[in-house]
Amino acid sequence: MNKILLIIQREYITRVKKKSFWIASILVPFLIAAVYTIPVLLFVNSDDSRNVIVLDDSKLFKGKLNSEGDYTYIYSEKTLEEAKKDLKKSNDDIVVHIEKDILTNPKGVQILGKKTVGIGTQHAIQGKIQNELRNIKLKNAGIDLKVLEDNKINVDAQTYTLNEDGGEKSSNSGGAMILGGIFGFLLYLSAFLYGSQVMNGVIEEKSNRIIEVVVSSVKPFQLMLGKIIGVGMVGLTQFLLWGVLTFTASTVTSSIMSGKIEEKVQAKVKAGLSKDEIKKFEASVKSENPLNSISDAIENVSLGKMIFCFILYYLGGYLLYSSLFAAIGSAVESPSEAQQFMFPVTIPIILSFILAQFILQKPDSPIAFWASIIPLTSPIDMMVRLPFGVSNWEIALSLTLLILGFIGTTWLAGKVYRVGILMYGKKPSWKEITKWVFYKG
Repeated sequence: MNKILLIIQREYITRVKKKSFWIASILVPFLIAAVYTIPVLLFVNSDDSRNVIVLDDSKLFKGKLNSEGDYTYIYSEKTLEEAKKDLKKSNDDIVVHIEKDILTNPKGVQILGKKTVGIGTQHAIQGKIQNELRNIKLKNAGIDLKVLEDNKINVDAQTYTLNEDGGEKSSNSGGAMILGGIFGFLLYLSAFLYGSQVMNGVIEEKSNRIIEVVVSSVKPFQLMLGKIIGVGMVGLTQFLLWGVLTFTASTVTSSIMSGKIEEKVQAKVKAGLSKDEIKKFEASVKSENPLNSISDAIENVSLGKMIFCFILYYLGGYLLYSSLFAAIGSAVESPSEAQQFMFPVTIPIILSFILAQFILQKPDSPIAFWASIIPLTSPIDMMVRLPFGVSNWEIALSLTLLILGFIGTTWLAGKVYRVGILMYGKKPSWKEITKWVFYKG
């Protein structure tokens, strides 16, 4: 036991002391914070106000294209040629020319800008004209627009989840998808990243012949187990650092964003915007920030349960796959030789990630259930399902099978490892590796 602890200590300290470990541990949380902070700040600080000169040859739109949001509509009696010349000299941004036959010719609208007209601006102006055309046609057909407006209803459904005791709690499917996707991706990443570290460590020690000295003092299985646990602890340490630093960075950036948003709201109030327009702006900012959806999802799940399950599934999935990676590393002498043996091991990892995309859409489907129960796919796919609500018995069954799975793969890998680490000068085949499993001694 002391020998295994020494190996664990060596593997852990060696990797934690590396500069690359600390660079990744510190840099990643701030990159994550930047991913959702920068778009929101750009949205809040952007000044998209546009002065739109309207040339209405049809005489149907005067007084109807009301200024709102970032667009100020100014009617002009100039000709199109005059407006084009004046646009270059003026502070106006866009000229919109509406032709006489607009009622029968929907393509009779031209939008000219000092610079290339963005797709958002094009859609905003088109939508405004389209709505007014619709109202004009309805009025010409004798349909009362006020009746239509009074009967226009926007349904905003609230979703709830029923508890086992019959109670109900609010749910947020969008936030659950984001939260499940994050946890699933982290486990997908850990299976490749830390499993590959174990394999590359074994290959390096084998190619340097260090392994021959080490196995004279410890059993091959002890060496493999110590290496796997040591690298696994490095992974847990890195996840802990990511969690703490991401929370810290998110708290700081959220306070900065709140201040910027409040400044923008006050500026819009001073500009004389209506309450409805200010509410639209605040809703737009909220939709730009994925943290709002994530925080709503966290409120509706047990965060302690999520973290506890994440640790268990990380350990189970890591032990299962890292033991197989260690066996591959022991059987080869270079990373290039390992490629042919890695493919069958990586197929379940890739498959579980593909299935996760489907599970995010249908978390209660039979495919989602079995993907979260089978040990080869459960570490990733169960974590994807958890934010949507999973019964305790399903979690217990999944973890039990996962434990049995990594015990089986560790035993199998140990059989291969004890023979493979002392094999040199020969490229083994699958048939030969299978024979190693049944060697006695």
